[in-house]
Amino acid sequence: MLEAGQAAPTFELPDSDMNMASSKQFLGSKNLVLFFYPKDSTPGCTIEALEFSDLIDQFTSRETTVFGVSMDNFVSHAAFRDEQGLAVTLLSDIDGTLCESYGVWQERERNGEKRMGILRSTFIVDREGVIRHSLYDVKPKGHAAQVLELVKQLN
Repeated sequence: MLEAGQAAPTFELPDSDMNMASSKQFLGSKNLVLFFYPKDSTPGCTIEALEFSDLIDQFTSRETTVFGVSMDNFVSHAAFRDEQGLAVTLLSDIDGTLCESYGVWQERERNGEKRMGILRSTFIVDREGVIRHSLYDVKPKGHAAQVLELVKQLN
């Protein structure tokens, strides 16, 4: 698991419109919030994505870009974005490389059955590419507001 003070893993991933987003393009200019979530259009993931979308202007005014990351493909992301009116950019980590780099791809038990999945987690990365906050196993409700408060401390 990654901790505050460590260099953030870099990425280059497609968004819901197949535009490539690279962490390197933000170095020196923007903070990043990466929220990893299990699956598009599920109840908890929808709550979390909507709450981040509702606060997107406040993140932007603090020179912070917010990305939601899951292993869903860009078609699923586009449908999720359009159905819910999301303002956050969703990135497709189809092969799970970024999920593994951030330590969120973990074995989980649900209904007595063990299987691999994304542990809902959020990372705040400063302009220099250093993780300032790593929040593992978060609850969706109210999480975006908590992250915004942490981002306010960066600026």
